[in-house]
Amino acid sequence: MSEPILVADHVQMLFFDSAEGPFEALGNATFQVMPNEFVCLIGPSGCGKSTLLRILGGLIRPTSGTVLLDGQPLAGPQRRIGFVFQHSNLMPWRTALANVMLPLQLQGVPRIEAQARARDMLQLVGLGAYADMLPRDLSGGMRQRVALARALVYDPDILLLDEPFGALDALTRERMSWELLALWQARKKTVLMVTHNIQEAIFLSDRVLTMSRRPGHVEREVVIDLPRPRSIDDLYTTRFIELTHLLRDSLR
Repeated sequence: MSEPILVADHVQMLFFDSAEGPFEALGNATFQVMPNEFVCLIGPSGCGKSTLLRILGGLIRPTSGTVLLDGQPLAGPQRRIGFVFQHSNLMPWRTALANVMLPLQLQGVPRIEAQARARDMLQLVGLGAYADMLPRDLSGGMRQRVALARALVYDPDILLLDEPFGALDALTRERMSWELLALWQARKKTVLMVTHNIQEAIFLSDRVLTMSRRPGHVEREVVIDLPRPRSIDDLYTTRFIELTHLLRDSLR
């Protein structure tokens, strides 16, 4: 049995407001993620899902509790962890290619190598023909694919996704879920994804973790026992419908 790659151990987060005092966003959130596992995190709005993801990415430090990366305390952002936000956050003056190249340039990778790796990654997400286009000329789904390519280009072990398709229309979101699953199957990264969409969580995941209302903690774990690789037919199976009802009841 392999050891978990990422562990949240009684993570608590307080925010302080000068007028109202401490505000508890997270309360004793505890769970673990195994190597190459795809886990989705769902819960009611305001329960601290995005805060928890930022803590796991080393972007903010918890008030108490510990995050472990391969058994070692996480003290800040790590090259081994990639992050994709709900909005693509691309630099508007840089082309798609230049946006994907940025992490490699910050690491001092030679320009020719960085450019080649960025082009390969754009090809992988289906945007090879759009490398020289600016973000303003790309659709919302295409911008999110650029953001995903940017997060993957330096080959992180863990990918944290904070509702990456939340701002997209239903059809584009469905297509992006398919593409994300194909990327995960090809690259076998460890993925932890925040989503509000129960069907999306079931379709993508090995496990789904449900969070309580604020202050948020992981309340339940549901193993998604659908076979892989997944197909569109899985959406209409009795088991998929049972899992949908189970997770919806958990959130209630």
